[in-house]
Amino acid sequence: MADSISKDLFERAVKVIPGGVNSPVRAFRAVGGTPVFISRAEGAYLYGADGAKYTDYIGSWGPMIVGHAHPKVLAAIAEAIGRGTSYGAPTELEVRFAETLIEHYPSMEMVRCVSSGTEATMAALRVARGYTGREAIVKFEGCYHGHADFLLVKAGSGAATFGVPDSAGVPDGTAKNTLTSAFNDEAALRALFAARGKDIAAVIVEPVVGNMGLVTPAPGFLEAIIALCNEHGAVSIFDEVMTGSRLSRGGYQGRVGLAPDMTCLGKIVGGGMPLAAYGGKRAIMEKVAPIGPVYQAGTLSGNPIAVSAGLATLALLEPALYEKLESLGARLEAGLVAAIKKTSTPACVQRIGSMITLFFNPGPVRSWDDAKNSDTARFGRFHGGLLSRSVYWPPAQYEAAFLSGAHTEADIDATIRAAEEALAESAA
Repeated sequence: MADSISKDLFERAVKVIPGGVNSPVRAFRAVGGTPVFISRAEGAYLYGADGAKYTDYIGSWGPMIVGHAHPKVLAAIAEAIGRGTSYGAPTELEVRFAETLIEHYPSMEMVRCVSSGTEATMAALRVARGYTGREAIVKFEGCYHGHADFLLVKAGSGAATFGVPDSAGVPDGTAKNTLTSAFNDEAALRALFAARGKDIAAVIVEPVVGNMGLVTPAPGFLEAIIALCNEHGAVSIFDEVMTGSRLSRGGYQGRVGLAPDMTCLGKIVGGGMPLAAYGGKRAIMEKVAPIGPVYQAGTLSGNPIAVSAGLATLALLEPALYEKLESLGARLEAGLVAAIKKTSTPACVQRIGSMITLFFNPGPVRSWDDAKNSDTARFGRFHGGLLSRSVYWPPAQYEAAFLSGAHTEADIDATIRAAEEALAESAA
């Protein structure tokens, strides 16, 4: 659990930062207790403010696929810093970065850098609206695409409904053109297009959902999204901020051979720095200013330090890395499944590659309606049990955990032992 130094820091933080954190999930409100304040990270490990060592399965919420403080990434950052921190002018680095992304993601013919995943999805949807001349967009319940006003909506009853603001401060009118449907429900999406197809500018989806826990797409579901968008003149957008460069060098789309109209990237492509990107077909991206009418800009977009970190990370994405991640992921999955069985816990494990979730839910979990029936109170006890055994698991049932190339089989085996003990304790 949190050390006394972290508790003191948290007491200071809540006086000057809302909730004591700069992103809500860090506050541990979903699991209870005081968050551990981190002083440094290296490889597969985090070190608390008191020096305690934790095996990390958050990886800065996904970016650290090669581990924390990788020497080649640090060297690239150090070299870039020596040349200055920001220019507000174009650089060769930005060109190389765009060329690399296009090489890895053939569906993208042009790319624009931004500073966060939220910016990427917000801009991509604006471009889709500008390209199509339509206003409505479709998102799926349980998929998170950043905190832009028109994306902070939740579904009402039924297979699809008009958006309802899911955050204070979001005007009703802002969300009225956001339509929601159930993830993995192809029939509901077809019905929505039948009713509103002429109004829909774009459909945005996490191809593998990580923000209601790890949920994979049903066979044919993503293909149906692309086909329906093509049929009705809408833009298909894969939000691969989380899955991009993680499930393969070319994201989930590269893993399964799909080509959406647009793609949003972040996390790994920035190498742990504030960097993201969106891109797609040339005809769509040529609508972006300064050559088109859709305005989007950013002072720090394509920052030379961030791009240097991203390029260094992308250069490390070799086949051997993904083979190791698959092996470690399978080892962790098998161990957690065995621990669930041994402790007679009503739970299931869902994994793809190096993304994994243990749901306190018999499963399978295929949609938000399934996920929300999980026992979040028991998950909180389980999380505390792991933390007390030096395992830093995501502090929310509805977040995916991530492995990195820095993890070892010994790390995985120790985590499995800790999980078995934590599962047994969580029943109380």
